[in-house]
Amino acid sequence: MKKCHIAYLACTAAVVGAGLGAAPPVPSHKTHVVHPGQSIQKAVDAAKPGDTVLVTAGTYRESVTVTTPGLTLRGVGPSTVIQPSAKKPASTKPSNAKKPASTKPSNAKKPSNAEKPSNAEKPAGSAKAADSCAKAGNGICVEGTKNRRLKDVTIASLKVTGFAKAGVSAVSTDRLTVRNVIASKNGVWGIAQERSLRGVFRWNTARANGDAGLFLANTITAEEGATDTKGAVVDHNRLEDNRIGITVRRLRNLTVERNHVTGNCAGLFVVGDENKPRAGALTVRDNRIERNNKYCPKTARLPFLQGSGIVLTGAEDTLVTRNTIRNNVGTSPLSGGIVLFKSMVGATSERNRISGNTLRGNSPADLVNTDTGKGNTFEGNTCRSSKPAGLC
Repeated sequence: MKKCHIAYLACTAAVVGAGLGAAPPVPSHKTHVVHPGQSIQKAVDAAKPGDTVLVTAGTYRESVTVTTPGLTLRGVGPSTVIQPSAKKPASTKPSNAKKPASTKPSNAKKPSNAEKPSNAEKPAGSAKAADSCAKAGNGICVEGTKNRRLKDVTIASLKVTGFAKAGVSAVSTDRLTVRNVIASKNGVWGIAQERSLRGVFRWNTARANGDAGLFLANTITAEEGATDTKGAVVDHNRLEDNRIGITVRRLRNLTVERNHVTGNCAGLFVVGDENKPRAGALTVRDNRIERNNKYCPKTARLPFLQGSGIVLTGAEDTLVTRNTIRNNVGTSPLSGGIVLFKSMVGATSERNRISGNTLRGNSPADLVNTDTGKGNTFEGNTCRSSKPAGLC
C-alpha cells in the first residue's frame, strides 16, 4: 500500500511538472550590430519589437527611420556619429531611354487580390520611409501614425549633427526615451517631438541648433488646443548656444527639471495661445538658467531675443519653482530673469505661480510681468529687482 502511494505521488509530480513545462517560452530579443560602412537603416528594418540596434563607433552618413515598437537604437557614445549623406544618389533611371516593349502576353491573367502582398507583409521600416525622413531634412525619425502611436522606442548614446531640420524628430509616439544623445548644429531643432505622450528626455546635450535645442509641441502643422502629455519629463539636459534652449509649446502635464541652460538667446519658453485647452498645468523646477545673452534677430512670430531666462506666454496654472536664474541680460521685450508676457495673439497668462526661485544679475529685472492676466503670484523668490516694483 505504501509503495502504491509513493507511485501515485511520483505520477502526480510528473503531471504537474509537465504542465509547468508547457508554459510559453519567453521571446528572445536580438542585438543587431552595425559597423562603419554598413547601413543602420537595414539593421533597423531587420529588427523585431524588443530588439536592439547597436551602432559601433564611426561616422554614418544617412537618415534613419524607426517604426518598430520597443526598438532600441543605441550607439557607444559621442564616437557614434550620424550625419547627412555626403551627396544625393544619382538616379538609376535613364532620362530619355526608350521603354522596352512589353513581354507580357496580351491575355495574361492579372494577379488576384489574394496573390498580392498585403500591407502587413511589408517591412515596418523601409528605404522609402528613410528617404522621406532625409528629404524632410531630419537625422533620426521616430514615427507612429495618426491612429496608432509608436510605443517604447529608445534612442541613446550617439551624436546626430548637421541636418537641415532636426537631429532627432519624433511624431505620434508613446513612452519614447531619448537619453545621452548629442544633437548639434542642426538647422532647426536638436531634438523635437510632437503629438506624443509620456516622453522622457534625459542627459542629452543640444548645442548650436538653429531654433530650439529641445522642442516639444502638440503639433506644428495645425492650430489646436494643448495636448496632455500624461507626464512627459525633460530632465538633466544641457542646452547651449541655440536660439532657444527649451521650447514647450501648447502642452500640459509635464515636468522640466534639473536642466542646465546657458549661452542661448533665450533659456526656456512655455508657449500658449487662445486655443482650448490652454497650455500649462506643468512644472518648471530646479533648473540652472544663466547667461542666455546671445542675440537672435526677430522673426514673423517673435521680436528679437536676447537675455531671456524663463518666459511664460499665454500659459496657465504653471509652477515655476526652485530655479537658479542668473545674468540673463538684454533689451528685448522678452528680456529678464522670469518674464510673464502676453502671447503673440494677445492671450494672457493666468494663475501661474512663481515661487522659491533664486535670481540675480538679470536685466532689465529679475522678475518681469507685463501680462494683464489674473491670478499670477510671485512669492518667496530671492531677487533684487522687478518690473513692476514689489514682486521680489
